[in-house]
Amino acid sequence: MEASAGLVAGSHNRNELVVIHGHEEPKPLKNLSGQVCEICGDEIGLTVDGELFVACNECGFPVCRPCYEYERREGSQLCPQCKTRYKRLKGSPRVEGDDDEEDTDDIEHEFNIDEQKTNTDIAEAMLHGKMSYGRGPDDDENAQYPPVISGGRSRQVSGEFPISSHAYGDQMGATLHKRVHPVTDDHGSGRWDERKELGWKERMDEWKVQQGNLGTEYEDAVDADMGIIDEARQPLSRKVPIASSKINPYRMVIVTRLVVLALFLRYRILNPVHDAMGLWLTSIVCEIWFALSWILDQFPKWFPIDRETYLDRLSLRYEREGEPNMLAPVDIFVSTVDPLKEPPLVTANTVLSILAVDYPVDKISCYISDDGASMCTFEALSETAEFARKWVPFCNKFAIEPRAPEWYFSEKVDYLKDKVQPTFVKERRAMKREYEEFKVRINAMVAKATKVPPGGWIMQDGTPWPGNNTKDHPGMIQVFLGQNGGLDVEGHELPRLVYVSREKRPGFQHHKKAGAMNALIRVAGVLTNAPFMLNLDCDHYINNSKAVREAMCFLMDPQVGKKVCYVQFPQRFDGIDRHDRYANRNTVFFDINMKGLDGIQGPVYVGTGCVFRRQALYGYDPPKGRKRPKMVSCDCCPCFGRRKKLPHYSTDVENAAGFEDDLKSQMNFEKKFGQSSIFVTSTLMVEGGVPPSSSPAALLKEAIHVISCGYEDKTEWGLELGWIYGSITEDILTGFKMHCRGWRSIYCMPKRAAFKGSAPINLSDRLNQVLRWALGSVEIFFSHHSPLWYGYKEGKLKWLERFAYVNTTVYPFTALPLLAYCTLPAICLLTGKFIMPEISTFASLFFIALFLSIFITGILELRWSGVSIEEWWRNEQFWVIGGISAHLFAVVQGLLKVLAGIDTNFTVTSKASDDEDFSELYAFKWTTLLIPPTTILIINLVGVVAGVSDAINNGYQSWGPLFGKLFFAFWVIVHLYPFLKGLMGKQNRTPTIVVIWSVLLASIFSLLWVRIDPFILRTKGPATNKCGINC
Repeated sequence: MEASAGLVAGSHNRNELVVIHGHEEPKPLKNLSGQVCEICGDEIGLTVDGELFVACNECGFPVCRPCYEYERREGSQLCPQCKTRYKRLKGSPRVEGDDDEEDTDDIEHEFNIDEQKTNTDIAEAMLHGKMSYGRGPDDDENAQYPPVISGGRSRQVSGEFPISSHAYGDQMGATLHKRVHPVTDDHGSGRWDERKELGWKERMDEWKVQQGNLGTEYEDAVDADMGIIDEARQPLSRKVPIASSKINPYRMVIVTRLVVLALFLRYRILNPVHDAMGLWLTSIVCEIWFALSWILDQFPKWFPIDRETYLDRLSLRYEREGEPNMLAPVDIFVSTVDPLKEPPLVTANTVLSILAVDYPVDKISCYISDDGASMCTFEALSETAEFARKWVPFCNKFAIEPRAPEWYFSEKVDYLKDKVQPTFVKERRAMKREYEEFKVRINAMVAKATKVPPGGWIMQDGTPWPGNNTKDHPGMIQVFLGQNGGLDVEGHELPRLVYVSREKRPGFQHHKKAGAMNALIRVAGVLTNAPFMLNLDCDHYINNSKAVREAMCFLMDPQVGKKVCYVQFPQRFDGIDRHDRYANRNTVFFDINMKGLDGIQGPVYVGTGCVFRRQALYGYDPPKGRKRPKMVSCDCCPCFGRRKKLPHYSTDVENAAGFEDDLKSQMNFEKKFGQSSIFVTSTLMVEGGVPPSSSPAALLKEAIHVISCGYEDKTEWGLELGWIYGSITEDILTGFKMHCRGWRSIYCMPKRAAFKGSAPINLSDRLNQVLRWALGSVEIFFSHHSPLWYGYKEGKLKWLERFAYVNTTVYPFTALPLLAYCTLPAICLLTGKFIMPEISTFASLFFIALFLSIFITGILELRWSGVSIEEWWRNEQFWVIGGISAHLFAVVQGLLKVLAGIDTNFTVTSKASDDEDFSELYAFKWTTLLIPPTTILIINLVGVVAGVSDAINNGYQSWGPLFGKLFFAFWVIVHLYPFLKGLMGKQNRTPTIVVIWSVLLASIFSLLWVRIDPFILRTKGPATNKCGINC
């Protein structure tokens, strides 16, 4: 990609395309022309055609012709850089091993597409004559548009772009290859002059001795490589089943609990409370709903599994020495909207961790979606690209973790552990100083962005910012880093970094985050078209630099990878207090529920930290497995099996007719994917890559075209393709559609967390986040894609997987019975009635068995999952807190939207952090979500006081029935304890439990004092309220 092309803004519908140059001044880079042979120090020279001589067509390692011919004639015939065997070039004599090669130059036939698949042939036919779209004569291949695409090899797997000779100067010539610079430390001219004094052969031998390529060492290396071929053929991952000593008792207790629950409900239904029929009936309905909800949640955890990956086998299989790197390219998507709620510094750290990931740089492309069209985000990304030129080589040199500078420098660990380079301390201090200066520049941009100028933002070259009107602006694309101009301070290539802001116009539905992600799919499909895509929230940085490799162990596994639609990683969070008061880590879901789903058909998609297969997002079905062969018999025995059919040989006429039918069916793809032939072509390339015949000018126009606001009209985007529309929780719908087509997903939990993000630790922000999730589930429940009735026709969704999806859509409705159930204790205490009759000794066994089964199930679940009991208890507490607040409001808002058409807008969760640790935890922000739990808490406290006072007043005979009511009320109060602690805030340092008991005891003693006031003398005599004064 051409990193210095400038900002490209345009609108396909308005036939506009503007290039804004000069916004960023190009930084001077080290002169790395590569005109000197790295072996002998002589000039490389030119070919017979007057072009720069290139010996290796794979890596472009600078070697002169004499060294090249000597290596082919007397050496190992391998390139010193990439270990690829030297091909015979024009004018070079044949040597042993060239007999199977044609007498042609590889470069001239590098893009021979005759050997590609049928889909690619059809795609090329579709491209013929369909590149203009009625835009006039400016679509000529030689149009003067900035070449945003540049690349070396146009291998179909790599996803790079072909180089057009007119787009580059004479520096590259006709080599069509990127320049990979050697890892030599001394490039001084003095050393080369000293070596030139020696003979050419002596210099050649000296260099080979330094590289270790003389003698029998090479033969030993070949033998060693042959010895590990068997290891490379092994599976790249494996299932690790839970130990039977842990899982079998767990399953037995689940069955026992189910039986006990049935007996308990039978007893409750057959033994009504006649003097409190309303309370009894309400409790029965609530308990039946809780039982059904427990079944939906419990049984998808019947087959939990763990997984292991083998990164060494992945390297042995796809990164063989002496061969091109065959790891699949990956496009990484990062979405952001508001720079004030999603600080650019947080987004910058995420981008830096992506650019420094441990993966081949030519196979990583990072796309940033700025759905707010903010100039602050744009300028911050420009600064990030410049800082990445220093940060990425530092990470690669010292193999640091994590590779997000903010979190790396803030870690309270021994950063010298396992570091042996003497220069590490010095370079780390210098890098930390560079990062602090970088932070100051970013913070200055954010401070400036808080006040918008009256005339709108102006770019550095005086051009008005195209996104001044965030609701009416053209599409924008800026390539900050690429292969041409995308080099770090050491001259090494950096991954691609592309800024994208889709077009927005009034009157168009943009579908929020789902629409932005679909726009990124199309842009990446035009520009790089990697077969796999990783999506991250702007606050989720890569904590494990090998995370992409972990996912490739599943997606590129020849045995199971073809049917895997995505690999989901668990969400881990930074900045959460040690006790995790509001269950922000959500450990029970990620470490228990998701493991259980992985043993069925795969985990649900949770919105971030997920690596997708592009073909799965395009709505294609997974490849069908091989059918079991049927028994075949000969003609002489018709009684057994089926008769062997004679082979049918198609004629040329039949083949031609079939090709025309295929072409017609492929032409219908434009109705499915949109009116872009280049993008439709990319959808047919299963292994990724871009069509070699596409010019950079055409690709640039299509990139602007596919992000236009009306591109998705009358297509299947959001219905069957990409991220699915219809809910603010588009992640659940998207994964559900894939599972309904028969795909399966994988849950990957590496030892070092793959990604880490930030979570809202404040009570109000946490409740608003849960409200958004619950509202999305309610929308799915009432939509066409509800798991209750969608997906039965094809029958590819497993039943336990359907149970899990049904549970994700109905769990907000638990708020209604939960609210009623939490109110019952207070009503019972205030009225003196109870929801249960007096129980006998035999009936008490049902209650004891039920509580024991609940307790044992939880203990065994924690045992096989590794979740701590504190995390489990916090999850139980927040289930009640969120249920009677956020889930309740979600149900009401969902019903209003479905019945009355009243739509509600969610607010983006703030990712801003405070300087003081956990200071946001104690901040009090009033919201209507706090009203229901506050009310429940107060009436239960009042009920406890009233019940105890009444028992004291009536004597010892009333204490027996009171204990059941008090236990019920204390169950509610204990679950709401974190909520009460959040209400109190930090201003009161007194422990919360002390305050609770103080209020309770003070109320009780106050009522007692009123009841037995010693200062009032009581008169002895008959009770007048019973028999009257004249009895």
